[in-house]
Amino acid sequence: MKRFILLFISILTFTAIKAQTRVESEISSMEMLVGEQVALTVTVHAPDTSLVVFPNHLLLPNDIEVLQAIQEPKVAESNGMAVHRCHYILTCFRDTLYPLPPVQVTVGGREMSTRQLALKVLTVDVDTTNYEKYYGPHDVQSLPMSWSQDDWSLAFWLSAAMIFLLLVVLYLFVRLKSNKPIVSRIRIIKRLLPHQKAMKAIEMIKADRMSTAEDSKEYYTRLTDTLRQYINERYGFNATEMTSSEIIERLTKTDDPKSLEELRQLFETADLVKFAKYSTMMNENDANLVSAVDFINQTKLENMPTEEVVKPELTTEQIQSKARRKGLIAAIAILALAIVGLLVYIGWIVYDVLLY
Repeated sequence: MKRFILLFISILTFTAIKAQTRVESEISSMEMLVGEQVALTVTVHAPDTSLVVFPNHLLLPNDIEVLQAIQEPKVAESNGMAVHRCHYILTCFRDTLYPLPPVQVTVGGREMSTRQLALKVLTVDVDTTNYEKYYGPHDVQSLPMSWSQDDWSLAFWLSAAMIFLLLVVLYLFVRLKSNKPIVSRIRIIKRLLPHQKAMKAIEMIKADRMSTAEDSKEYYTRLTDTLRQYINERYGFNATEMTSSEIIERLTKTDDPKSLEELRQLFETADLVKFAKYSTMMNENDANLVSAVDFINQTKLENMPTEEVVKPELTTEQIQSKARRKGLIAAIAILALAIVGLLVYIGWIVYDVLLY
């Protein structure tokens, strides 16, 4: 008995739910002109828990096209039911009366159909006998410029900013041209070695020996000055400001005292000639000259540097001028990049506005 009652209640419930579930269809307009669009709306009222599946393709006449299918979100009602809607956008390019077959919708696993509709497609009659009253197409009309709707205002202000930057770059370029560049070059001076300079001076003394033969003081002055200068550059102490004995004593600490005996005699003879008016013989002058050459050859250094690098020293004003020049070049480069960027962006804006 209980099973019979439960079965009876289930049948009543199923019948009530089936009675509440319904599928409807309507069309936005029963008539349309060729090329226009109408909306075929399919509405399903079903329990909230039922799954509703609308068809992707409709079985329509060949001349009717489905442009788009738009399904709305489900709308729940207070009585446990829900409303499902799907809009099919239709169009047609041939005038006639078309029957619209029922739309098959799956509701809770069961297929349900809508009612059949009709769509009449109309065309526009053209009077070909009075074609004079029809005018040809109009020419292209120029639209008024709208600063608020278009992007011309942005392009205008960016162009003004670019022109201002160009003027600034021109001013900086004039400043750069007026600010003369400071060219500081490192000079490399080739110098003779100390023994080469001394031998060159001795060769000049030998060449002038006939003119200085009668003046022993001048001869020994030039010879000892040459030796003092050589010793100054070769040993690194100021021999030009020292006496003969001081030079010999200083050289004794660096060279063999025996090898300095001839140099000592040369300086002693020179001192006698210059200060005591000592008269020398011609062969004695030649012997002292040979002693000077021997001393130079025995003490010369061949591996000394022959080139001297001279770096120029800039004043404070010149250093500041170079810094200003570098600043001007950097500013011009940065502004030039900004101008190029603005030019590209303005061109893109103008192209976008003209295109659309």
